[in-house]
Amino acid sequence: MDALTNGGLAIAALLLLLSFGVPIVWAMSLVAASGMYLVAGPVFAIATFKTLPVATVSNYSLVVIPMFLLMGSFCFRARIIEGLYDAAHRFTARTKGNLLIATVLASAAFAAASGSSLAASSMFARVAMPQMLKYKYAPGVAAACIAATGTLAAIIPPSVAIVIVASLTSQSAGKLLIAGVLPGLLTAAVYVVGIKLFLLRFSDWAPDTDERFSWREKIVGLKSVWSVVVLGGFVMGGIYVGWFSPSSAGAVGAAGALLIGLSTRTIKLPGIWDSLAECAYGTARLLAIIVAGLLFSRFLAVSGFITTMNTTIAELGVSPFTLMACMIAIYLILGMFVDSLSLLVITLPTLFPISQSVGLDPVWFAIISIKLVEIAAITPPVGLNLFAVLGATDAVSSAQLFRGIVPFIVLELVTLTLLIAFPVIATWLPSQM
Repeated sequence: MDALTNGGLAIAALLLLLSFGVPIVWAMSLVAASGMYLVAGPVFAIATFKTLPVATVSNYSLVVIPMFLLMGSFCFRARIIEGLYDAAHRFTARTKGNLLIATVLASAAFAAASGSSLAASSMFARVAMPQMLKYKYAPGVAAACIAATGTLAAIIPPSVAIVIVASLTSQSAGKLLIAGVLPGLLTAAVYVVGIKLFLLRFSDWAPDTDERFSWREKIVGLKSVWSVVVLGGFVMGGIYVGWFSPSSAGAVGAAGALLIGLSTRTIKLPGIWDSLAECAYGTARLLAIIVAGLLFSRFLAVSGFITTMNTTIAELGVSPFTLMACMIAIYLILGMFVDSLSLLVITLPTLFPISQSVGLDPVWFAIISIKLVEIAAITPPVGLNLFAVLGATDAVSSAQLFRGIVPFIVLELVTLTLLIAFPVIATWLPSQM
């Protein structure tokens, strides 16, 4: 069989295994092992499975993953989320839909101290959902807002998803983290403007409010914000100006979050232990997925699939625009059935080399990939952020949430359009490093 047939059968086998509920790590490893055995022989397959996992998990640059996870866990236990949400609530009072807008602003701020989209959605569901139900917000829209804004943690640094993309595409994690700043802020801005516009048409989403806070009360509410501003600014500012690498920045961020929790007496010894345990579990899961993705990528390279695809696309004269249109269609369709992290690991080994063969900017392409998996994370029926919210609250049904998320998917597509039309949004900041 030729290289295209080998690669096509491998991808089809992978999707088939996933459709039967086989975990992504086992599915990709099994397909990679079988493919290498048949294409390159047992000696190559065994040698690859011996050396590649060890080389990957011992890569110092990936230490940023546990550090970012630990930083977010410490911030949660330091009750930073409650402070951010309260401050945003006070400053948006007297505005119709103010709690929806407060959720957007607080999520964007917390994203600067958390690298996990799922964790952000789950945590905000416990904080924001009771408040919105108390003030008679539409449950489906309230839950959808929490799930959608949770995706900001996937693009606003520090972001574990960006580090994974950097690993899968052999790019600088520091540059990609900085590249996520402006697209993340743009996403938050589109959410705020979009919510206000939707409320003009769907006034039943949120009640009218005359709640007021004095300027003194607003200023007092900011006391919980300083920690995130200082922590996030120092971590990302340090990466931007070159004070330390992303790996070192993660350690600085985790230590800073712990010091904040200890100084405010919100983190006790059991909380430290729980944070470390969560970090260990999350890191093991993510590294296993990365290793499986790299094994699958190695098979595609050895089989000649990627080289043949690049040659075929060059001969057909496929334009960058056509490639991007196909990529968007693939992500939007697969995103309905495959979780966002798995989607990255499955697709990037094939799509990234092809994108480079047609001359697309690697940083911009990586950010577009993150934006697409953000949309996948809130797309029914397998949007993981949706299930994170459903798992954290029993006040909303899946049907209500699936209906409520539609306007937010529309807003995500608006942001995606702007990023495609103006690539400089993603490429300008890293070009200034």
